Amino acid sequence: MSLGLDVLVADGHLQKTFRGNVALLAHNASVDSSLVHAAVRLKSIFGTRFIKLFGPQHGFTTDAQDNMIETDHYTHSYFNIPVYSLYSEVRVPTDEMLEGVDHLFVDLQDIGCRMYTYIYTLTLLLEKCSNSGIEIIVLDRPNPLNGVDLEGNILDLQFESFIGRHPIPVRHGMTIGEVALMHQTYWAKEKANLKVIKMQHWDRHMYFDDTGLHWLLPSPNLGRTESSLTFPAIVLFEGTNLSEGRGTTQALEIMGHPKIEPFSFFKGYLEAKIKQSELEGFILRPITFIPTFQKQMDQVCGGLQLHITDRTKYKPWRVGQFLIRETYHYLGDDFEWLQPPYEYNYTQEPIDIINGTDKLRHWITTNGSMEALNDFEDLKNYKLQLEDIKIY
Repeated sequence: MSLGLDVLVADGHLQKTFRGNVALLAHNASVDSSLVHAAVRLKSIFGTRFIKLFGPQHGFTTDAQDNMIETDHYTHSYFNIPVYSLYSEVRVPTDEMLEGVDHLFVDLQDIGCRMYTYIYTLTLLLEKCSNSGIEIIVLDRPNPLNGVDLEGNILDLQFESFIGRHPIPVRHGMTIGEVALMHQTYWAKEKANLKVIKMQHWDRHMYFDDTGLHWLLPSPNLGRTESSLTFPAIVLFEGTNLSEGRGTTQALEIMGHPKIEPFSFFKGYLEAKIKQSELEGFILRPITFIPTFQKQMDQVCGGLQLHITDRTKYKPWRVGQFLIRETYHYLGDDFEWLQPPYEYNYTQEPIDIINGTDKLRHWITTNGSMEALNDFEDLKNYKLQLEDIKIY
């Protein structure tokens, strides 16, 4: 298959339609199918008209950890052009940063989950550039979780944040180009000058490892394709005092706490509850680990690793809610909800920001049933909107 970047590189006629100065919003995973970075490709195509770079959360080089760890602006040592951080004192580019730019290419690998900031960097950019004369060109990339399966509650806009700006479910089923089209069709107050360069031969049923592409870190703690599948479940633990594996080599695939003895937690408590839940397609394996930074740093944590055995049956949002419910009741007073700030929200509880509602926290604390989770998933209107903007 061909990425949007591949299509641009191969089409000389398309290249000639971009007549002015060019900028690029990109990160570590912004490479073509030959593993050549988008910045190298744009420099080759546009020469001295390639004038600026932008980086999202984690930076242009994807080396900054965690939320609210900001990156600096600097001059790139190889391209000798400015690199502006959109996760710094600003998350929206200033007029000065955009000065002289006619075409701004966006080449970011999203992971198909609402609680991931790159799609919001894109929609903020679209809002900033509406009526500006700057053309935004999205070089489209696959949704690693496929473009068919949808799951989770729609974001309640009372809990809007930088990990949830728009009314979409947790597993949203869009490519990043389709997110841009959804924004322009349903969420934007003013239209931007948007072009999406489509992929070729991508099918909505594809997971990332079906594409034949290489997996590169889209953010520092998603080291494997499997990480994209476990992320929608394990990311919930960011809203607690449990480690979600940051500070280990298996971040967002594992979770744990110093007060958990992993085998008794699993065999004596959790195993029977998994059977009762009727959740399928995964195995939880008891493990012990020591985070080298972030939560529970240097503490021996007992916990679990989430392994996916049948991704057609695996429901990550439900698995995550189940795990956090059971851990809450198992740990009792040793379980704590993380307190603000979180992603620049200084008032609301982080778990509510992550979930996009406070109702799921109440479901957890009151030991709600798995059947009750169905009441959180009202996706009828969203499915109609998605059918309206699909380009594959």
